[in-house]
Amino acid sequence: MSSRTFLARGRAALVALSLGVSAAVAEVPALPSGNFDADARGIPTLAPVIGRVAEAVVNISVLSERPAATTPLFRDPFFAPFLPPVPPEGPVERQMSAGSGVIVDAEKGYVLTNNHVIADATEIRVGLRDGRSLTAELVGTDPATDIAVLKVPSEGLTAIEPGDSDQLLVGDYVVAIGNPFNLGQTVTLGIVSALGRSGINPQGYEDFIQTDASINPGNSGGALITLDGRLVGINTAIIAPNGGGNVGIGFAVPVNMALAVMEQLVEHGAVSRGKLGVAIQDLTPDLAEAMALDAEAGVVVGSVEPGSAADKAGLRAGDVILSIDGHTLRGSADLRGRVGMKRPGDEVTLDVLRGQERLRIAARLDELGAGGATLQSGAGGEVELSGLLLRPLGPDMPGYGLVEGLSVVSVAPQSPAERAGIRPGDVVLAVNRRPVATPEDLAAALDASRGNAVALLVWRDGREQFVILPR
Repeated sequence: MSSRTFLARGRAALVALSLGVSAAVAEVPALPSGNFDADARGIPTLAPVIGRVAEAVVNISVLSERPAATTPLFRDPFFAPFLPPVPPEGPVERQMSAGSGVIVDAEKGYVLTNNHVIADATEIRVGLRDGRSLTAELVGTDPATDIAVLKVPSEGLTAIEPGDSDQLLVGDYVVAIGNPFNLGQTVTLGIVSALGRSGINPQGYEDFIQTDASINPGNSGGALITLDGRLVGINTAIIAPNGGGNVGIGFAVPVNMALAVMEQLVEHGAVSRGKLGVAIQDLTPDLAEAMALDAEAGVVVGSVEPGSAADKAGLRAGDVILSIDGHTLRGSADLRGRVGMKRPGDEVTLDVLRGQERLRIAARLDELGAGGATLQSGAGGEVELSGLLLRPLGPDMPGYGLVEGLSVVSVAPQSPAERAGIRPGDVVLAVNRRPVATPEDLAAALDASRGNAVALLVWRDGREQFVILPR
């Protein structure tokens, strides 16, 4: 199991830990009292802040249906008379799970949570602190940022005021509020450990806030707030070695990103993203030295797509993009995320280093699509999908005689499929739960799909897993 874990939604067993206590107790430095309210007892406390925002953090209960584990026997005609009938899409299991959410618009009843909390949901309920349980409508989801928007009846709701996640600094105190292990609302204190983290969800848009405020499975979709009670992040993932709980490394989607996604989901039900049209890589010290560049951080343009927004704006291979719209870039993931949060047609201003010359370039973004789930036909019954070259299963291919689907012949470097972890030799069994055994099946499944992502059911070495590809 990977140590990078998106916060699970189900109950977990409670483990009692026996802690050895040293006889010598180190003096604990006092927290800066200027950041804490003092109550009538004269004790520094966050209770007044928590009291203002607690009603806005909700519990989310999800009833979902997922494909049940299967074996090749279910697809073997010899064993069919001896086994119970299986639906065409495969056996399904129902399960209950739980997570967290944040009310961000009390007047309209909008709740932010994580996409992975409500994935495959057939029923979603939002539990409030006053004991009410409300049926929620799914407004829309964005798997690429792991954000989902729910809508509940607005009577008697309390919203949390958003802050500005771009103003966060490493070392700022933050508080995580959520529903860990389905225990109920829990509050933990920590600091911002790092900003702009990437590599946690490689198939998505990443600009994570890292915190050591204790968050655990069930905190997904909960609030990360500053000490003045403003929302700065939606808790999303943890590092959990060996599938364990909190080890002091948690991640949150910045609220600026979450609200930008929410705006589009509310307006259109899906997210349209801008596209610059460049292949990029981080500017490393070695690259800067080799290229004789006077810059410590930035993004190197490796190539420019002909006819793209970058091409029309005059960007060239070898240019170094230092900032976008005044925001100094930490690396290529930062640029990708900020462009991805823009809409097609938006104009961005880039500060660029070309040799020793500094330029300011304006570019009007295209619509992201070329890297999405689009289908192209080739020779010999082959089709290309998001960097995958697919071919109907043949006798010389893994899985032949065991499953029905399309074999992955090759995976394009840096494609959405490669970022999602698909490998040559995998077999695509279904798209959005529709079985695909021929290129025609694949085309029909894509035509019937909705939203801004498709779910591929992939077989590898006798095991099946779902993989999400952005459209």
